[in-house]
Amino acid sequence: MISSTEALDLFRSDDLIGIGMAADSLRKKFHPEGIVSYIIDRNINYTNFCTEYCSFCAFYRPMGHPEGYVHDKETIFAKIQETIDLGGTGVLMQGGLHPDLKIEWYEDLLSSIKQRFTIHLHCFSAPEITNIADVSGLTVRDTIARLRDAGLDSIPGGGAEILDDGVRYRISRLKCSTAEWIDVHRTAHALGMRTTATMMFGCGETLEQRMHHLEIVREIQEDTGGFTALSPGPSSAKILRSAASCMKRPPPSNTSRTWRFRASISTTSRTYSPPGSRRGSRPANSACASAATTWAAS
Repeated sequence: MISSTEALDLFRSDDLIGIGMAADSLRKKFHPEGIVSYIIDRNINYTNFCTEYCSFCAFYRPMGHPEGYVHDKETIFAKIQETIDLGGTGVLMQGGLHPDLKIEWYEDLLSSIKQRFTIHLHCFSAPEITNIADVSGLTVRDTIARLRDAGLDSIPGGGAEILDDGVRYRISRLKCSTAEWIDVHRTAHALGMRTTATMMFGCGETLEQRMHHLEIVREIQEDTGGFTALSPGPSSAKILRSAASCMKRPPPSNTSRTWRFRASISTTSRTYSPPGSRRGSRPANSACASAATTWAAS
């Protein structure tokens, strides 16, 4: 397994083909069967009301805003039925941090979905979990256990952004801290649930802060084996250009270069912490495969 110093060298390298070949060799080592899987699922946003005001977010609306919404169950049911009709097997459901939606609202939603549909529910990021716990007067552990018992199958890695509080204070200072994000995922793993991890790169973070993020994910995976996927992605073209300038790289000024930038992150991440490589890791749940494909967002 490569060290953090070696991973930093890969981040700095322009040899995308070489890094990709290294990542692919690890894939073949841990998955020699040569089979790549994917799922069909759908993103459903149950509310866009949010109290966190993250600087990069164009989705949220403040409380009372005329464009804000909280979907009723029938609207969510219709979206799930559309997913199933098109061959979908899972739903990724997330929303803003609503100060008035307590755990009973979420329990009712999850149990109602499970009563009507056979579908994997991959829902509620760490910031949402901590918000539900806060407004309901519960511990994170009790919150996750109750959501699991109501029908929650796994937890997405959203809200990680960059797991460095210096970066988080600058772009999402009201959102959960690095320690709180870690606590949600470790707690879920301890309760027997699977989760995913994300990285929103291009926030002006340094390569060292990126490595700190990956080290946190790798350490959790070494201890619990509970992650099924790491999904890195860019925040926006504007922020990507800023980040590239900070790292003295050419900015990804078009789609091709943006995807090259993204591929560099993805391959280095896979080489530093390949899935299934850590002690205690387990086979990925078929409904949370690391090659998951989302066909719609709504």
